[in-house]
Amino acid sequence: LWTIAHYQRISADPHADWTPHVKIFAGKAAPGYVVAKDIIRLINDVAHVVNSDPITRDKLRVVFPPNYSVTMAEHLIPAADLSEQISTAGMEASGTGNMKFALNGALTIGTLDGANVEIREHVGPDNFFLFGLTADEVAARREVPAHSRAAIEASPALQGVLHAIASGAFSPDEPGRYASLVDLLWSSDWFLVASDFDAYDAAQQQVDRAYRDPNAWQKMAIANIARIGYFSSDRAVREYMTEIWNAGSAR
Repeated sequence: LWTIAHYQRISADPHADWTPHVKIFAGKAAPGYVVAKDIIRLINDVAHVVNSDPITRDKLRVVFPPNYSVTMAEHLIPAADLSEQISTAGMEASGTGNMKFALNGALTIGTLDGANVEIREHVGPDNFFLFGLTADEVAARREVPAHSRAAIEASPALQGVLHAIASGAFSPDEPGRYASLVDLLWSSDWFLVASDFDAYDAAQQQVDRAYRDPNAWQKMAIANIARIGYFSSDRAVREYMTEIWNAGSAR
């Protein structure tokens, strides 16, 4: 959704001094997970439009490599500048991927979810792009009637994005292809995407400002690598041995 918003902004003012972005998505969907399939298809439809647009393609690219795997990750993770760990707080969706990105120097933009919390504690708040509701705030927001509609109506950028999707801007051969996905965001939005959208947008602007200062960015990346050693497998194994297995070290 943010990628579409950014595409719209560049299209509206192509001569502005934009920070170039290459957005890399990857994922797989279970056979019966219709929403996930729609999201994957939408990403690829957006990629087709954005990457074909001569006005924006030097400033924004969207890539969805097929069959993402560990072997592919070995190439992508060391090359990444930014690690997107944007799961809804309290869902514990962040796994070890965020640690691998951080160990390889990518800065993190993320919520206070899962291992993101510990990563931010170790690398320092100044080296982490935080956004979004906390787990407690997520639980409270879900109790608010029509929270998704209220969030969308408060965000002109998100309204523009959803209108473009619903009107078939990215699926001209089938304008109603994503009607159910758009309706889901307006009507329920369990993952509070709409509620976190503007905060994520603001965090991405912070990322752009930081990236335009190479010395500052490199300093943050080096601090990230230097402080992320806590997440090494050696420490994890020792912790399992002493706290879970009650086993001593081999002599």
